[in-house]
Amino acid sequence: MKELTLPEIGKLDKEVFEKVVFPNLGKRDERVIIKPRHGVDAGVIDLGERVMVVAEDPTFGMPVLLPDFGWAIVHICASDVAVLGVKPEFMTISLLLPPGTKGEEFEFIWQQIHSECQKLGIAIVGGHTGVYPGISYPLNGGCTVWGFGKREELTPPSNAKVGDKVLITKGPAIEATGILALQAEEELVKALGKERQEKAKRLFFQMTVVKDALTARHYAHAMHDATEGGLLNGLYEVADASNTGIEIWEEKIFIPDEVQAVCEYFQIDPLISISEGTLIITAPEENLPPLLSALQAEGIAAFVIGEIKETERVFIRKDGRREELTPVKVDPFWNAYFSTLGK
Repeated sequence: MKELTLPEIGKLDKEVFEKVVFPNLGKRDERVIIKPRHGVDAGVIDLGERVMVVAEDPTFGMPVLLPDFGWAIVHICASDVAVLGVKPEFMTISLLLPPGTKGEEFEFIWQQIHSECQKLGIAIVGGHTGVYPGISYPLNGGCTVWGFGKREELTPPSNAKVGDKVLITKGPAIEATGILALQAEEELVKALGKERQEKAKRLFFQMTVVKDALTARHYAHAMHDATEGGLLNGLYEVADASNTGIEIWEEKIFIPDEVQAVCEYFQIDPLISISEGTLIITAPEENLPPLLSALQAEGIAAFVIGEIKETERVFIRKDGRREELTPVKVDPFWNAYFSTLGK
């Protein structure tokens, strides 16, 4: 029997998920119409006239995130519901604090969570909060967000159709760039200049696709947030979940200058680096004009980068080379991030 190998850090890969998690999901219930699947952002429960979309995410209290930890918790968790075309409405949260946390530090985080939930129209209905050993920084041990919609209006990653055009918002490596620009601020100011570093740092607040997804939902077949493994991994996950092929054109992928600069400095590939905030959309060609217009009206940059095909999953490089699109095994962001600690 092949030994089960877990990643050193990050989400479990597809092989581990399908061997251990997927076959063991408790009671079988026919009301669960979108069940756990690798690369699918949320589950869906059929309630009759409506469906409930529910998702859960942790958020790690990296030191650099702490001034905006509450913001990150809400937007990262709410994004996974929004990508299915449903407005996030309710939340529970397990906020765990290390011994020695000061009361004002907890209050600051909680007020931020409250404020962002108010802005997005999310009610906090329960959870668990406490101080526990074994953690070094505040930790969102599990934030569950859910909302309600109509079954026929859902836009899960598994709903891409052959012939759909593939779009992305903002560009790749949004999360990797924003976090590294905050974590290595002094280092990057020296290497890249203050203006470019500030632009990169501001990408932290682009680590959300709530507005992107709620703007695009009426025109899309499928949507997906490009998280660990970055853009190329997210594109593979859409094709895999939809049982389709996909063709992606490197020359059409816009990489913002500050993203290119930070990724080059840390020697990581922006196309496979974590990118919470990049929304992948598949939509019929006739929907492109109103979709692009709606996104533009919200100040969200979007680019057509490929097409959903029958079977072949291919990434066409700028020089014309055709490469098979495969899952990303290791996200290079993590080594880059840990290299900045202690400097």
